[in-house]
Amino acid sequence: MINRITALAAVCLLGIAAPALAQSSMSGQMGTMKNPMVGGAPMYASKNIVQNAVNSKDHTTLVSLVKKAGLVSTLEGPGPFTVLAPTNEAFAKLPKATVDKVTSDPALLKKVLTYHVLAGRVTAADIEAKIKAGGGTAELATVEGQPITAKMDGSNLVLTGAGGGTAIVTIANVDQSNGIIHVIDGVLIP
Repeated sequence: MINRITALAAVCLLGIAAPALAQSSMSGQMGTMKNPMVGGAPMYASKNIVQNAVNSKDHTTLVSLVKKAGLVSTLEGPGPFTVLAPTNEAFAKLPKATVDKVTSDPALLKKVLTYHVLAGRVTAADIEAKIKAGGGTAELATVEGQPITAKMDGSNLVLTGAGGGTAIVTIANVDQSNGIIHVIDGVLIP
């Protein structure tokens, strides 16, 4: 069970943060962060998403699952990609049946992983502008194909998956050479 939860913790790609770094407010987070500590390791803007992930103690299972899904070369590519990355605590909240289902089905694993990726470099400010233009909500197109809904709740940027789960962006705009990472506190299921 622990290995499966740990493996699923890898599902949503890179940028998992230590709790001390998590911030529930977007205030002060709008600019792109240069080389912040995420998951106990600096995230260098000069490195790609995978290169940063392998240096973080919180990303070992993530990297193994990305390898299992055959997404390493994609995430090392030029992109750009925007990764919505849940924390380990977010995965721990998942029901065992969900963990078992996702980790035992390679196609579903890839679907869940790519549901946490947006094409292009999408900053928190970009998302907030779309929310404002949409009258309070915005749909974000994922690489998987189904949209994620974004809205503001006070100063929190809240994301809702097609499966109904929600997540708050806790650390926004972690710059990578081939994209950007937003750390989130929940797992979004398509």
